[in-house]
Amino acid sequence: MLQDEKEKELLDRISDLEIQIKKLKDRKRYGLVWEEKIEKFEKESKNALPILREKGGDFSDIVTDNKKDFNILIEGDNYHTLSVLAYTHKNKVDVIYIDPPYNTGNKDFVYNDHFVDKEDRYRHSKWLSFMAKRLKLAKSLLKKEGVIFISIDDNEQAGLKLLCDEIFSDVSGKGYIGILIWQRAKGGGNSKKVVKGHEYILCYSRSDELTLTREGDKSSEHFKRYRSGKVKGKYIFKSNKLYFINDDIIRRVFGKYEKGTERRCEYENLLKFKGEKLKKEVDEKIENGEYILKEITNGNHYICRLEEVGDMRQVMYTIVQGFLSEVGKNDLAQLEMEELFEYPKPVGLIQVLLNTVFDEHITVLDFFAGSGTTGQAVLDLNKKDDGNRKFILCTNNENNICENITYERIKRVSIGYKNAKGEKVEGLGGNLKYLKTDFVPLEKSADSLKQKIVEGSVEIICLKENTFDLVSDTYKKNKIKIFQNQKKYTAILFDLFYFDDFVEQLKTLKDKPVAIYVFSYTKDFSKEEFSDVGIDFTVEPIPEKILETYKKIFHF
Repeated sequence: MLQDEKEKELLDRISDLEIQIKKLKDRKRYGLVWEEKIEKFEKESKNALPILREKGGDFSDIVTDNKKDFNILIEGDNYHTLSVLAYTHKNKVDVIYIDPPYNTGNKDFVYNDHFVDKEDRYRHSKWLSFMAKRLKLAKSLLKKEGVIFISIDDNEQAGLKLLCDEIFSDVSGKGYIGILIWQRAKGGGNSKKVVKGHEYILCYSRSDELTLTREGDKSSEHFKRYRSGKVKGKYIFKSNKLYFINDDIIRRVFGKYEKGTERRCEYENLLKFKGEKLKKEVDEKIENGEYILKEITNGNHYICRLEEVGDMRQVMYTIVQGFLSEVGKNDLAQLEMEELFEYPKPVGLIQVLLNTVFDEHITVLDFFAGSGTTGQAVLDLNKKDDGNRKFILCTNNENNICENITYERIKRVSIGYKNAKGEKVEGLGGNLKYLKTDFVPLEKSADSLKQKIVEGSVEIICLKENTFDLVSDTYKKNKIKIFQNQKKYTAILFDLFYFDDFVEQLKTLKDKPVAIYVFSYTKDFSKEEFSDVGIDFTVEPIPEKILETYKKIFHF
């Protein structure tokens, strides 16, 4: 037995050396280079793959509206969480915001259970190694038009910029949006050399076409000044597509198309299709500066379009002001939680970043969730504009932070709470599902590994489809399960022995589309197998695609 253990230890050592040799061969000759460091979690989970479980116990689901989807909180090392999300949310995330440890040397960055000290010769290498692993996974989650924001200060800003250029950009700079300067403080205090009243927010996107915007002045007076040329700046309008007129209609009604006839075109269409009353109403809105008549060219067509001034937005400035760091502390103080967490970001700051995307139906990820500021920012925005943004928060549970701070904060702001004055504060609404990472040991037998991954994949599949409401659990020990949300079903077959029973259940699911998942030892499982069920469905064999994702990450 002892001999076997020594042989296994030796083989593991050889395997590690082979990996290091490959890294040395692949090491680039120019650019950002750092000493790769192995993290403790990598050793501990070397022979295991991550799955998800419901937290349960005292941390039940938060449900304020049965008709809405769940937001997600995941407890665990964020590398493992990102590994799961690489399967469930590949190219599905609109916005990532993270506030990672700044590596100041003042007990803010824990690496392998120890705080990294200022005198640690590998201080920066450890931090870069730590961040690189996670950012590479995060990139795979972003949609093509997605954007990532990363807060940082002087300690690692320069290195992080080079690292992000390598991961998110290319040699031409495509993907790099810019660096925002956040004014976090006023006054000098006891500062030496210079007053450091700011931090940085690095911005990258997978698309070179993305323009970050901010809300413009919506007043009629401002708009009239803008139209007169007294207010400068590039503006972007969210289209309110009311009426379109192509050049054929213009020629037929007015003869030759000429500049300045946009208003006549719109009015002619209003009179023809909607009547005099609507024409008068639109006329008043134009005069009051609430509507703009805009002419654009679309191929061979001229389009005259009404757009609402209320949706006017301006291109984002690089300076972000109005949200001092003390505001973040006040946000927690309102919840009587200010003593539980140091240096939270202000809710308003995160909302400015989320609003740059100009969409009320986005998925937001924060995998350094901390106190849960991003979650509160999303819920508050949804409350203000009746949006349907969803968030995924990821954090470890060091010092019970996930249980006692992140979860508790989202719970209070969702269902309501009493502030420090004892006053009842109405909840923002929103639903929350609390999950945690768990592990499946790697098996020598491929079939045995597949079986165990499938048995542990329920929450992973539910997360992928956002269907957590259990409709049917026909047989015990994971044989057939059916879940739903308001828009679709998810049906999982864990054992092909029950295939006929599964098909009969599928035939009853005619009111919504069905995402079908079937356990199979092979990759292939055709839609033709369900050709007679008479429902709108997709089908995917499991766990092959999960394992394909994990093989790329964990190299087993």
